[in-house]
Amino acid sequence: MKKHLVSMLIAGGLFAPLAHATNGYFSHGYGMKSKGMAGVGIALPQDALAAATNPAGMVMVGDRIDFGLDWFRPSRSSQIIGNGFGPDASYGGNATSNFFIPEFGYNTMMGADSSLGVSVYGNGGMNTDYAVNPFGRFGALGTAGVNLEQLFIAPTWSRKLNANNAIGVSLNLAYQRFSAKGLKPTFQGASSSPANVSDNGTDSSTGYGLHIGWIGQVSSAVTLGATYQSKTKMGKFGKYSGLFAQQGSFDIPATYGVGVAVKAAPITTVAFDIQRIMYGDVPSIANPLSNLTVLGNPLGSNAGGGFGWQNMTVYKIGVTHDWSQNLTLRAGWSHNNQQIPNSQTFFNILAPGVVRDHATLGATWRLADKSELSVAYMHAFKTTVNGVNSIPPGNPPGYGGGNSNISLSEDSIGIAYGWNM
Repeated sequence: MKKHLVSMLIAGGLFAPLAHATNGYFSHGYGMKSKGMAGVGIALPQDALAAATNPAGMVMVGDRIDFGLDWFRPSRSSQIIGNGFGPDASYGGNATSNFFIPEFGYNTMMGADSSLGVSVYGNGGMNTDYAVNPFGRFGALGTAGVNLEQLFIAPTWSRKLNANNAIGVSLNLAYQRFSAKGLKPTFQGASSSPANVSDNGTDSSTGYGLHIGWIGQVSSAVTLGATYQSKTKMGKFGKYSGLFAQQGSFDIPATYGVGVAVKAAPITTVAFDIQRIMYGDVPSIANPLSNLTVLGNPLGSNAGGGFGWQNMTVYKIGVTHDWSQNLTLRAGWSHNNQQIPNSQTFFNILAPGVVRDHATLGATWRLADKSELSVAYMHAFKTTVNGVNSIPPGNPPGYGGGNSNISLSEDSIGIAYGWNM
């Protein structure tokens, strides 16, 4: 299966860097039109990337092809303060700053009431690249950081049950890759597999899951939607079996959500989504560092210490307005709870996915021959989580006490070309 997935990815030309972080490490939206509205789309399908948000939407977009590319630029930083092994210091994690995230969607109608399609998109990721190693005071060598990339290929079937209701299902074929550097020898002594903690190059794994959805028009002005995506069971990162819990396991969390789209005027639609991301159900993401330092579960073990992420709820609101026959304007806002507790900032120097608020703008120009050009801009406002007793005290097995603070802000701008066949 792995060779088959990799060949599909190569054929699609999708090995451009995908790493980013928005809602935790999930993208804030999928498809350029949705991205211009803060990611809303559970009840408002707009293009052939609709399956990434709600598979039921594909039967509503018709015969269509979409290509897009996002330029993503995060700003990551951290501080270590009050630590017994050195003075207070700040660190920038931006030695690698620019990422390009492609997307592709294709959908074809199978008669008037059903469709087959495929959506290909970066599900999410995380990158830090510290030229000065924040863990250097504890003996770590070289530059530090991680790189996580996740890609979904989602073949999708969707069907209208009647004039007002549609259902859909996607088979999510997932590919991910990961690398870590700059953690030796500091964290090797705290690992069940010291040789598989850091600096082992890039590892990859594949897996699959299901994504189902429903969309129903309850009145001429109101449409509802609901969706559920199962946990995607992934193969293990063998090269990092001493870093992640359960010997290198790194499954992709389940998500679910509901949405409503209201036609406030003939040319204006307002949409609202609530999404739940179950980070807390994946041990390698959710296990707190105290599992290591207090309970004595080494990195890589079944209950090994980790990043301490909690479940996340995301609230999204977006508006689309037909300014003219050939121009549609969009805007949106999203907000989430903080999934990284302030007691868990030390290990999350590597993964500071802390932003909570996104503002977006977008537009579509309709061109000749049923084609169109869409753009979207996103800004995630800088968020800082200040640690509270986040660095374990003591001299081995502790790290000298004190706190680590982590910060993140983001910008992205994207463009997509699509047409109705």
